[in-house]
Amino acid sequence: MTDFRLTAQHTDGDLALAHLAGELDIDTAPHLRTQALALIEQGHRHLILDLQAVTFCDSSGFNALVGIFRCAKAADGTLVLAAVPDRLQRMLNLTGLDTLLPAHPTAAHALTAHTPSQNTATA
Repeated sequence: MTDFRLTAQHTDGDLALAHLAGELDIDTAPHLRTQALALIEQGHRHLILDLQAVTFCDSSGFNALVGIFRCAKAADGTLVLAAVPDRLQRMLNLTGLDTLLPAHPTAAHALTAHTPSQNTATA
């Protein structure tokens, strides 16, 4: 299995910030999804995923992000991305998912932009 880590930092009640590191691929995407869904199930329905240390993302990793978005939305929450690598940002732009998955330049910016009454995007 390729190298992957998710480190969660619970910042405020229903908000969790998770720092991802390594490769998001067919081997690691299920782990990302499992760990992110566990955060949602623990009541952290608003997720910020900091992708600064992600070195690679294939279609499996991309699909995991979409699945996490759907689960957060089903829990009346949100998924926000921070420090998105250029290649992944291009994939989000090409598919139109950049309108559903807001991205911020850094995790600090994403935290500052988060408001408790934040509206959820619709798909």
